[in-house]
Amino acid sequence: MDLSYYCTTSQFKYAVLAVTTTASYLILLGSAGKVPGVIVFGDSSVDAGNNNQISTVLKSNFRPYGRDFFGGRPTGRFSNGRIPPDFISEALGLRPFVPAYLDPQFNISDFAAGVCFASAGTGFDNATSNVLNVIPLWQELEYYKEYQKKLVAYAGEQKAKDIINESLYIISVGTNDFLENYYTLPRTRSKYKSIVQFQDFLIGMAEKFVRELHGLGARKMSLTGLPPMGCLPLERARNYVNGNGDGCFDGYNVVALHFNQKLNGLAEKMNGELEGIRVVFSNPYDVFMDIVKKPSQFGFDVASVACCATGVFEMGYLCDQMNPFTCSDASKYVFWDSFHPTQKTSSIVVDYMMKHSLHEFL
Repeated sequence: MDLSYYCTTSQFKYAVLAVTTTASYLILLGSAGKVPGVIVFGDSSVDAGNNNQISTVLKSNFRPYGRDFFGGRPTGRFSNGRIPPDFISEALGLRPFVPAYLDPQFNISDFAAGVCFASAGTGFDNATSNVLNVIPLWQELEYYKEYQKKLVAYAGEQKAKDIINESLYIISVGTNDFLENYYTLPRTRSKYKSIVQFQDFLIGMAEKFVRELHGLGARKMSLTGLPPMGCLPLERARNYVNGNGDGCFDGYNVVALHFNQKLNGLAEKMNGELEGIRVVFSNPYDVFMDIVKKPSQFGFDVASVACCATGVFEMGYLCDQMNPFTCSDASKYVFWDSFHPTQKTSSIVVDYMMKHSLHEFL
């Protein structure tokens, strides 16, 4: 495996050590602490590069994406650098990044310490993944089943069982179901007569997913809530006339708040019904809103537009490194592109979640 794919600087040695030894230590010495790995399902908020390997226009494996990642190389993460699972993995004493399952640079010896199945553009609803031809959530689960078989062959049945049972499962999905499905596709709005009906449908799909994961051996899970969707630069631009004084569109933010309440209720329900499980609700909404409303308190200069290009509508292929408007220092911006936070924002959000929900797994 060519690890220069990720690193060319002094961080190269760190990442080489992390990737080549973590899995080996797990096999030789047992689990590293209480959580031996981080296993990720979801959308672009947590996709480490799986979309690179599928036929879709929703990709980010080119500059300026990844310019602040190890070695400055784009990996398919929708960020200038690392994304939340990377920071969570590091906070748990594991590697500083979680590799994508479909990335040919990695194999099962790497995935034993954590793996990402997420696909940018997907959702709980299969119709969401169809919009941009990305990996549906059910297929992410099929990849996970395949991973389990490889893990048993690599580590042995007992070690594989320990990793499967004790790893932290991150589920971060839902934003696309609303912004790219319900509010975009007339057929979805005609099928679900109210946003509440659609929310309840999504919660039902989330419950089904959690139950399936539990049946496959997962015991430690984090259900990640939605951010203030109405404050994303793209949605600010789309709904400019409906925005409030701070530029955010309150309608979408209210939907996010209500959906988060339902996700929190689902976590409590699963803890009461499924044996041996511990599900936490990780809520990024409040800290994200604080960052957007008071950016200077977190060391940011700009919260209304993104770093890439004009910062208003660019994402994916529209995020062109040659655009003269792209900012030189992403750490001054809350958002990297019109839909996704910068590495710095993700770090702050993860720090908040580690203190308020994920600390249970330390």
